[in-house]
Amino acid sequence: MQYRPLGRTGVQVSPLCLGAMMFGPWGNEDEADSIRIIHRALDAGVNFVDTADVYSAGVSEEIVGKALKDRRDDVFLATKFFMPMDSDDPNQRGGSRRWIIREIENSLRRLGTDHIDLYQVHRPSPDTDVAETLGALSDLVHQGKVRYIGSSSYSGSEIVEAQWTSRERHLERFVTEQPPYSILVRGIEEDVLPTVRRHGMGTLTYSPLAGGWLSGRYRKDSTSRPASAARPAARFDLSSPANQRKLDAVGHLAALAEEAGLTMIELAVAFVLRHPGVTSAIIGPRTMEQLEAFLPAADVTLPTEVLDRVDEIVAPGVTINPADNSYGDFALRTEQRRR
Repeated sequence: MQYRPLGRTGVQVSPLCLGAMMFGPWGNEDEADSIRIIHRALDAGVNFVDTADVYSAGVSEEIVGKALKDRRDDVFLATKFFMPMDSDDPNQRGGSRRWIIREIENSLRRLGTDHIDLYQVHRPSPDTDVAETLGALSDLVHQGKVRYIGSSSYSGSEIVEAQWTSRERHLERFVTEQPPYSILVRGIEEDVLPTVRRHGMGTLTYSPLAGGWLSGRYRKDSTSRPASAARPAARFDLSSPANQRKLDAVGHLAALAEEAGLTMIELAVAFVLRHPGVTSAIIGPRTMEQLEAFLPAADVTLPTEVLDRVDEIVAPGVTINPADNSYGDFALRTEQRRR
């Protein structure tokens, strides 16, 4: 596996980053099996693991910690904070200094480590001064509890604001951004990826299969359907015209993958990794079989003619269903609209 520079940090990471969201009650409840999957990924050359405190209410971090007990130094370990950890307590969430200083200790304990390589803000907050968040994270870096800090699902303007604030206030800066990116969700090509590259940041993109749409399971002639009851209707309701257009695109992409001698998963992940602004693609297997389907994509190089065909199916910079652009969650709040 060919390693890549993580922005300008000097750190080298694998093009595939093992996402741990599916380890625990949200996905695979078999702890031993989850640990085997993590070990298999490491044995295959993956040295980048990403989790979050909110995944299965901390269980994912605990599983990752157990899996890395004797291999911690071999892994660049990333986790995230921000999402609610207690639905009844409004202060057990967000980007405040109060919460960050408390939650880092919880993550360190669950992960069984004395430091986190990359500590990321899971989402931006319109109600919290970015200097508040960066100030607390800078203190954690100076204390040695965190090596680097990053953002997730920030818009281009939010990335710029954070970089400016770091420079103006002499604070540690975000060295990575974690946005959604796939063939069906290309919105970050227009602004986020160019902005990240201008600031010398690394990019670890999530959901290269667009929440399963590019797994090869869902087609217009297939009986398999997304489990809409457990997923956001705007993204998975097949009666939606936007999601019907996604199905149309998936059909064309499936034909292209077959012509190219690739699986849909290999085409989808290799497409993400081909962009010069992408450092690593986060893969989130629930089973060993799913992990094995992801691993070959790291060695696939898509020729120009295949990329041109992809652009004909989904134009550059286009997200077929805007609901998939989760980095824009806060960009069009009600008070910013005409209605």
